[in-house]
Amino acid sequence: MKKIILLFMLCFIAMTTWAQDGITICHTPATEKFALFASNKDFNMAHADPLPYTHQSSVGKMITFKTPDGKDANGYLLTAKAKTNNWIFVFQEWWGLNDHIKREAEQLYNDLGNVNVLAIDMYDGKVTDKREEAGQLMGAFKQERGNAIVQGAVNYAGKDAKIGTVGWCFGGGQSLQAALTAGKQAVAAVMYYGMPEENVDRLKTLSCDVLNIWPTQDQWINKAVMDKFEASMKAAGKNLTIKAYDADHAFANPSNPKHNKEFTADAHKNTLEFFKARLK
Repeated sequence: MKKIILLFMLCFIAMTTWAQDGITICHTPATEKFALFASNKDFNMAHADPLPYTHQSSVGKMITFKTPDGKDANGYLLTAKAKTNNWIFVFQEWWGLNDHIKREAEQLYNDLGNVNVLAIDMYDGKVTDKREEAGQLMGAFKQERGNAIVQGAVNYAGKDAKIGTVGWCFGGGQSLQAALTAGKQAVAAVMYYGMPEENVDRLKTLSCDVLNIWPTQDQWINKAVMDKFEASMKAAGKNLTIKAYDADHAFANPSNPKHNKEFTADAHKNTLEFFKARLK
């Protein structure tokens, strides 16, 4: 709560306009900016509570790995049938690492072929199926811990790993942050309507192309956000591909019981093609 109050105090001083419903917001790191949506009633209501689902798999398993901040982290791992350095890191929605994300991880595993897939638990074991609690979890998330978790996952994958990243909503932003953390080991990043990084100097360190799945009706990751991201990526000299859909936020979320099946299937096809072209 103190952190949020401080952010709003800084906003009052800076008076930088955020192109979202006339709200005034300061320049904050992408994760903190997205976390502010947790207290937005409309944003909360845009995320339907996920239907009950228990994922069963003969391939996937939960693992624990060390992180550079001296702690442990968790993930859901699907190991390639034959030895390969190709990896996909999957990032959860704001609910946490639930069984819907595990199912999506296994679908990517099956559709991409011989690849290791790791769905990373960014909430350290916390998961919910209630939107109010999801907002609290997202609001309490610390990017410093998130970066440590991702670095631990990179270390687990190994120094020769070639890493693609993908995530939805909260995880969409984390997909890009993970690609930045992975450095030269990152080969592809797919963002489904996540908050993008705006810092051009930081984007200059990005080593991979980015695919952004963007619903044009999104009130939060809106056209102003996308235009700025596009300009920032251009200024950084990086490649950005935008696939636009006439849909609203969360249209392809794995946990969304009202997801748009047609657009979700097309976005998934574009995601597979993007990864396959870069994981060789």
